[in-house]
Amino acid sequence: MDTSALLQFLNLELSGLGADEIIRLLENAIDEAGFDYYTLTRQPLMKNDPENLVLAGRWPDGWPETYVKRKYAAIDPTIRYLGYCQRGFSWDEAANAFAEDSHANRIGRMLKQAKRFGLVGGYVFPVHGRQGLAGVLSVGGQKTRLSPVQVSLFETVARKVFWTLLAVGNNPTADIDPVDYGVSLTKREIETLNLLAEGFTSGEMGSTLGLSAHTVDWYMNGIQNKLEARNRHHAVAIAFRRGFIN
Repeated sequence: MDTSALLQFLNLELSGLGADEIIRLLENAIDEAGFDYYTLTRQPLMKNDPENLVLAGRWPDGWPETYVKRKYAAIDPTIRYLGYCQRGFSWDEAANAFAEDSHANRIGRMLKQAKRFGLVGGYVFPVHGRQGLAGVLSVGGQKTRLSPVQVSLFETVARKVFWTLLAVGNNPTADIDPVDYGVSLTKREIETLNLLAEGFTSGEMGSTLGLSAHTVDWYMNGIQNKLEARNRHHAVAIAFRRGFIN
């Protein structure tokens, strides 16, 4: 696999680009990496509407319909393995993990049928946030084996594009993230952001930190100004991508 496409994507400045352009650049990187198909999705635990979980994707004609009709989501080993694995993994690795499962035969039939659609092999790259699994980038096509370094590169690409597209979704006409990478946050500001990412209200954050809700709001205004965030949700998305919170 040619890693240069992934490295080039990671070096791109996506600030100011629209969702369509970001997705086009992602698809170019995936194509050059040797994969024909992909999906980038949010997880329900992010409190999104179920019909709005898919951020981008490209699968073989007829496969999504077959997948839904056969109710493969209930036994899909890549979905089930996400509950056990924090890192990127191959479809084969996920299938092998359930080799002794009561649904092993049905899993085998699913994978065999997927191959008829050109989905011979692939990988899954989870994106984790403060509240757990936040999103997933899945890539597939012909059998391609990635090295640990290549898996790590894909994981980084998944995180970058996932949080960037979420930020774009807040306001498609606004800049994604104009903040400079050199911005610094105080320990208290990071503590406040962590609690916000967990879904705490100002009052709940104040009780946890021993502050008044008014003081918490003052901290949040300062954080949003530093990150040049449009709102609190945007501030969390930027903080995840900048590594202030994990």
